[in-house]
Amino acid sequence: MTIQTAATVDPLADPDAVLADYLEHVAALGLSGRSVRARTLIATDFLTAHPDLQDWMARPATDRLTERRSTGAWPLLCHLIGRGDLRLDLELAAVKNLTGLGRAVEDRDPDGFAAVRTAGLALGWTPSWVDTVLGECLAVLLAWHGGLVSDITDGTVDEFDAALAATQSIPPSSRRAYRNRIAGLRQMLFQAHIVDTPPRRRRWARSYTQRFTEAPMADAIRATLLRYVTVRASVLRPKSVESLINDLLPFADYLTTAHPGVTSLKNLDRSHLEGFLVWNRTRSWRGQRAAAGAGRIISKAVIQSTVLSLRNLLDDITEWGWEQAPTRRLVFAADVPKLDQPLPRSLPPDIDAAVMNAVGQLDDSFARIGLTVLRGAGLRVGELLDLELGNVIDYGPAGTWLKVPLGKLATERMVPLSATTITALDEWTGGRGVCRPLPHPRTGALTDFLFVAHGRRLGQTRLRNGLLAAVDHAALRGTGGAPLVVTPHQLRHTWATELANAGMSLQALMALLGHVTPQMTLRYATLASPTLRDAYDQAMGKMRRRFTLTPVGKPIVPDAVSWLGSEMLKTRVAHGYCSRHESAGACPYANICETCDNFVTGPEFRGALEAQRTDIQALEADARNRGWPDEAARHHRVLDALTDHLHRLDR
Repeated sequence: MTIQTAATVDPLADPDAVLADYLEHVAALGLSGRSVRARTLIATDFLTAHPDLQDWMARPATDRLTERRSTGAWPLLCHLIGRGDLRLDLELAAVKNLTGLGRAVEDRDPDGFAAVRTAGLALGWTPSWVDTVLGECLAVLLAWHGGLVSDITDGTVDEFDAALAATQSIPPSSRRAYRNRIAGLRQMLFQAHIVDTPPRRRRWARSYTQRFTEAPMADAIRATLLRYVTVRASVLRPKSVESLINDLLPFADYLTTAHPGVTSLKNLDRSHLEGFLVWNRTRSWRGQRAAAGAGRIISKAVIQSTVLSLRNLLDDITEWGWEQAPTRRLVFAADVPKLDQPLPRSLPPDIDAAVMNAVGQLDDSFARIGLTVLRGAGLRVGELLDLELGNVIDYGPAGTWLKVPLGKLATERMVPLSATTITALDEWTGGRGVCRPLPHPRTGALTDFLFVAHGRRLGQTRLRNGLLAAVDHAALRGTGGAPLVVTPHQLRHTWATELANAGMSLQALMALLGHVTPQMTLRYATLASPTLRDAYDQAMGKMRRRFTLTPVGKPIVPDAVSWLGSEMLKTRVAHGYCSRHESAGACPYANICETCDNFVTGPEFRGALEAQRTDIQALEADARNRGWPDEAARHHRVLDALTDHLHRLDR
C-alpha cells in the first residue's frame, strides 16, 4: 500500500473535491442566490468537460482564452490560482481583465501584502498607485511563480521581468505598464526589507565588458583594452571608469576603420597616432543620445581627455611589461591639446537677484530648495546630491555649518550656512519622509541621503529644469532675444565671486570651495573686484613710498650704501638687490639657492660670492641692531652657506 504525504497529493486530482471547495468559497462571498446558482452551473460544466485542469492549462493559449470567454470559468480559475493550486502562465496573464486575481492572491498571504502596502505608503505614493502595483503586478508575479511574498528575491523579479518581455501576446502598451509597475514593486520590496538590493535607475545599462564586446575591433586589441580597463577599475571611481571607456572606444573605432591591418597595439607606429590625433579633433559627438547630437563636434575637453587616456594606456602597458605594448613611446606631451582657462562665469548682481527670486517661486520643491542650497553654500551639483541627513551641524555660538562629503576631488570641507539656506534645508528635511538607507555609489556603505523621494535618490535633471523655468519666469534674455543660458554651476561661481569681492582672502576661499590647489582658486583673484583693486592700490602706495623719481642719467636702483641703510628687509642676491618692504614680512624664498643642497658654484663666481658674503655680514649686524632676530638668524644661515661654498673652492 502506497502512502501519499500532503506534499505529494495533487489538490486538483479529484474534480469533485475541487468543486466542493469552490462552492464553499462561493457561499462565503455573500452573493445573491441567482449568482451562486450561475457560478455553480459554470463550475460544474467546466470541471465535467475538463476534469484534469493541469492538462487544460497545457493547451494552447489561444484555445484557453477563447474557452475562458465562452464559458465564464474565470472565477473558478482565479480561485484555484489564488490558492496556489494552479500556476498562471503569462500568455493567460496577457488578458487585461484579471478581475479578482489580486484579492485571491492577497487572501493567501495577507501579512506579506500588508508589509509591502505599508512600505509603499511610507514612500509617499498614493494609495491608488500602491494598490495598482500590488494587485496588477505583485499578485500576478506570485500567481505565476507561486509561494509567498517573503519568498521573493531579486532573481524572482528579474525572471518575471524577462518572461514578460518574451511573451509575444502582450501588447506594447501593457508591456510599458508592467515595466512601470515592476519598477515600483522593486522599490516597495526594498523598502519593506524583503530584498536587500536597491533598485537601479538604469537596469538596462551595459557593463564595460559588454561595451567592448559589442564594439567592432580586432580580438587582440579588444583583449588588451578590456584587460587595461579591468585593472584601472580596481582603483578608479565608476564615473572615471566610464570616462576611460568613452575615451578608448573611439581610438579602437578609428583603428578598425582607418587601419584594419593593425590587429594589435604592438603593431602601432607614430603614423597611426598622428592620423588619430587629426581625426580626433574633428570627430562627431557620440553620447548616449547620439541622434540628438548628429553633426555635433566634440568639445576641447573631450579631445584632451581622449589623448590623455590614450597616452596613459600606452605608457602604462609599456611600464607594466605587457606583450602588447608598442616598442617605443608614441604619444608625447606636445600632442596633448591645451585647454582654455576662462574666468569663473558668475552672474551679475542684478541677474543673480532676478534668478534667485524666480527660484523662490518654483512649484517643484526639490528644484526650489536644491537651487537655494547650491547658491547659498557654493556646492557642486554632485556634492548637493551626495548630502546626508547628518551633514547639517549646529555648533552653537559658531553657527550652523554644512559638512560637504567626499566628492569630485575626494576632500571634505565645512561651509557656514546663512539663515536662508538653513530654512531651505529644514523645509526639505521636514517633508522628506522615511526612506531605507541606500548604498553609496562609491563606497557601498549604507547612507541616509538627504535628497531622496519615494525611496530613490534625486538627480540633477529637475535642478536644470527648475533653473530653466526660473530664467523663463524672470524673462531674462541673452543675445538675439533667446532665453539667457544659466547653469547650476554658475551659482557656485556667483557665490565664490561674491565672497572674493567682499574681501575674503584666497586662502579662506580655497577652503570653502574645497579646492586642492591654489591655482584653482587664483582664478577668482583675476576678477575685476574691489579686493584686487585694493591690493593694487596698496602695492602702488608702497612702491611710491619706497622709490622716488630720479633725474635723467641717474640710476633707478639705489646704490649699495643707501640700500643697506634703507628701512626694509634686505636680501643680497648675486645678480642684484631685493627691495621687499618690512610690512610684507620675511620672504620664504630669500637666498634659497645659496642654502640649497643642490647648489654648485665654480671659480669664476668667487668674486660675486665674496662680495655677497661681505654684504650678508653687514645685513646680519643691521638686523640685530634693528631688533629683528629672525632676519639676523636667516642672514647667519646664508653666511655659513656662502663660507662653506668658498671653502670648497679653496679645496
